[in-house]
Amino acid sequence: MKDLISYAAFLPFALVAMACSAEPEDVEDVEALDESVSYADAARLSVFTMTNDPAANAVVGLRRNNTGNLEPVVEVFTQGKGTGAGLGSQGAVLLDKSGKWLFTVNAGTNSIASFKVGKHSLTLRSVVDSGGEQPVSVTLHGDTLYVLNAAGAGNIVGFKVDDGDLEEISGSMRPLSGAPLTAAAQVQFTPDGGGLVVTEKATNLIDTYSVGADGTTTGPVVSTSHGQTPFGFAFNKHETLIVSEAFGGAPNASKVSSYMIESSGMTNVVTPSIGVDQSAACWVAVTKNGQYAYVTNTGSNTISVFSVDHCGALAPVPGSEAVPTSAGPTDMAVVGNKALYVLASTADEIQAYSIQGDGSLTATGAVIGVPVAAAGLAAR
Repeated sequence: MKDLISYAAFLPFALVAMACSAEPEDVEDVEALDESVSYADAARLSVFTMTNDPAANAVVGLRRNNTGNLEPVVEVFTQGKGTGAGLGSQGAVLLDKSGKWLFTVNAGTNSIASFKVGKHSLTLRSVVDSGGEQPVSVTLHGDTLYVLNAAGAGNIVGFKVDDGDLEEISGSMRPLSGAPLTAAAQVQFTPDGGGLVVTEKATNLIDTYSVGADGTTTGPVVSTSHGQTPFGFAFNKHETLIVSEAFGGAPNASKVSSYMIESSGMTNVVTPSIGVDQSAACWVAVTKNGQYAYVTNTGSNTISVFSVDHCGALAPVPGSEAVPTSAGPTDMAVVGNKALYVLASTADEIQAYSIQGDGSLTATGAVIGVPVAAAGLAAR
């Protein structure tokens, strides 16, 4: 397998989303469905989530003021449907590195939508079939996007992105581990784009794939997670994969492990299952400098902060093992090394924190009124 850069990723626990029985909706004329809403606000759109509404899914764009507080500015329909319940995934909403393009899943109608992101506007660009059932996570490198379809055994499917338009890559569909039920949680490119990683909650497995020049993949190479219920994950700049381990949501049992990915595609443990007495560790985010990792503990209503050294070893940041949040924290988004946003949809909130020099967090405010089924979070 092509060399994969190793990364630190937290794989959290979440409820396995139910497969939707609804048939995918055909989108015959995307141009006729385009919607754009603009506001002449002083601050640009900065944070994005989706409603995951089972009647009509929509992307919500929020602006950030000088204090870091948020307010919703625009809501644009995705021309698909959500599930109305938690997706049990990380990466349901994705911004490209330029911040100009946004991608989201329609888990209820088995499609992916892309949007052009303006300073104060979102414009629907493309809606395509996801190539499987119940898409829950997307990842992008260059002009290649992959989606994770989580229903049943699950699969991954690749797409080329051309000015926001999505076209499926012929022959790109690949299976997961082969188990009849994987409850897969996330797909993500390795930072160099040469590989893909998928976590499977139900099987306690981590899958890796090698990505070819044409965007197709080979694999998977399957490794056993060091701890139980691997969920969300993230990579840091030192090629470490950091994965949260929910241990089935058992009280105070959650752990986090870090790995390097070998050239064979197998994972090699750096820090094995370190815990801070929290429950249902789920989503993971890492600062741009790679020095700190954040894990939401959905069952404990907290965030745990870990330092990451240059070898990928994890250690709890003293005094930040259990930073309080509102009820049910799930998705997170980091902006550089300065700000962290947390979706707490059970409390109808997105919370904002400033990141201090030692990695610790200071709450700076919250926006209320977020739909209880909201999923995915991205920020620029």
